[in-house]
Parts: sequence; C-alpha cells; structure tokens
Amino acid sequence: MKPIRFCDEQQHVLVTGATGFIGQELVRALLDDGHAVTALSRDPERARSLFDGRVYAIGNMASLPDDHRVDVIVNLAGARILGARWTDRRKQTLMQSRIGTTRSLVEWISRSTHKPALLLNGSAIGYYGVQRQGDDTPLPEDSPPQPVFMSQLCQAWEAEASRAADYGVQVACMRFGLVLGHGGALPMMLLPFKLGVGGRTGTGRQWLSWIHIHDLLRGMAHLWPREATRGEESSQAAPAPVEAYNFVAPGAVHQADFANAAASVLHRPALLPAPAWPLRLALGEQSDLVLEGQRVVPTALTASGFVFDFPDIRPALASLCGPDRPIERVG
Repeated sequence: MKPIRFCDEQQHVLVTGATGFIGQELVRALLDDGHAVTALSRDPERARSLFDGRVYAIGNMASLPDDHRVDVIVNLAGARILGARWTDRRKQTLMQSRIGTTRSLVEWISRSTHKPALLLNGSAIGYYGVQRQGDDTPLPEDSPPQPVFMSQLCQAWEAEASRAADYGVQVACMRFGLVLGHGGALPMMLLPFKLGVGGRTGTGRQWLSWIHIHDLLRGMAHLWPREATRGEESSQAAPAPVEAYNFVAPGAVHQADFANAAASVLHRPALLPAPAWPLRLALGEQSDLVLEGQRVVPTALTASGFVFDFPDIRPALASLCGPDRPIERVG
C-alpha cells in the first residue's frame, strides 16, 4: 500500500489514545510522513518505547506546557467499549474515559498560546443507536440519535469536543464503524473460523458497517486539509460548523455475509452459527451492538471526494488475512 500523506508541511500533532489499535497505526503513519507527534497515554514510558523514542509522550494534559506547539489534535482516547457488562460503574468509566479526556483537551486549548488549527475527534456509529433486523434504511450523518446508552455516550463526547470551536479551533467528528486491521476486534472475530468452528452470529441478518484501517487513516488525511481550510475561511466570531463524517465503507454487509467472506478468505467452513441467547445473557444491553447492528453510509466522506481503496468486504479481509497474510493481534 502507498504511504499516506497527511500534509505537505511538517505539523505538530497531538494524538490521544496513541497506544491503542488505531492510535498506533496513526502515529506510525504520521511519523513516516515526517510529522512531530506528542502522544497522550496513561503509560508514557510504554508509548516512548513503542515508538522507539520518536514521540514526545505525556501522561495527562496538565503536564503539557501551555506554549507547546500543537497544530492538529486527533482525539482517540477512550476505554474499550466491547468487553465487560455495562453496569452503572462500567458506563461511568466509559463516559469518563472519553468526556473527561476531551474536556481536559479543551481546557488546555483554552490556555494554550498557540491554538491548534484542527481537532479531529473520534466517535462511533453507535451515535445512531441500533437498527432492528428487517430495517434496511441507510443511516447518513444527519440521522437522529436514540435514547440508548451508546448513542448518549457518543452525543456527549461530540458535544464536549465541539466546545473547542469556542477558541477558534475547527472541529470534525469521525464516527467509526468496525475497524478491520491487525488489532482491535477482528482477530477475535476470526478466531472461530481459523479453528474451523465459525459461522454467523444470531440470525446473521443484522447489518455490519465496517472500514479497513488503511481507509480510515486515508480518510483522516483526506479531511485534514479540507477541514483546516474551512477553519481558516471562518472567523473566531463565526466559526465554521462542526461536521460529522461516517468512517465506514460503502459496502455494509449482513453479518452472515461477513461470516461467509471470512470463511472464504481463510479457506474454512462457516457452518456453526453462534446463537443469540448466550450473548444476550453475558452482555445484556451491550449485545445489541453485535446482534442488531446498523446500516451506516459514508455520505459526507464520499461527497467530499474521498474514494475508498477497500469498498467491499472480501478484498478488505483478504488484504489482512489471506493465505499469505496471517492476521496478528497488535500490542
């Protein structure tokens, strides 16, 4: 794959969540493109080691000097969504890990002597809630949210990031679908197929909206100059409105089609369905993310002129885990 070009001039980029799956891929791409990176991580020593000492690592925003130059912020911080059951305490942790970090970013921006031009804020297609099976309505960026926890989490996260516009910073929210790469959820999703016991999950009729990690990074690079230009053309008194972009491939698939594509690429069967009830029992409310799904479309991204390298699921999976590309977990 071709190297990703973010900007012709060297930029100073602050990346939160730098040691996560997406964060690692982004930081390496930025460094390869010649940019200076400040990495916010709960473990700064690990971040420095992970990137061979090529980043300036901090543990919290309070430790970043007000005169530290930052041109662009990419905010990816947040505790893992899928995993432990969503108890009240777990929901509080998920909220704090996103909203608290984003609030500290905005507070630093408010006192910084060199204001960043752009904040690219991570979010998720969970913003739209869930789409019950049988509902095939495409969900573009102006689709209304729902009164469910995942939607409320994304709404609060985006609202907190939007406050950066009060200080003249252009803000764009990136709503990620399932990100396919050598990390994140995909390795565990593929494990049953590698063992020969894979199949659809639940009915298999639920929609799965996904994006290849390479297209996700290319999408950021594509928006970078566009959003920065919008910010320059506006004034602090009347900042450009915050835009949202669905970071999903145009080829959303039913979960059964994903299972068949994964089995085909791995040359394994897809004969053993995973019933819905154990997931409902184990995950409770969280199971809707897996068993209901959403048919999200990248309307704003494609309208801006972005062209996907991986619009369809089978070539995307083949690029990551075909016979000559065994997939591995990151970190």
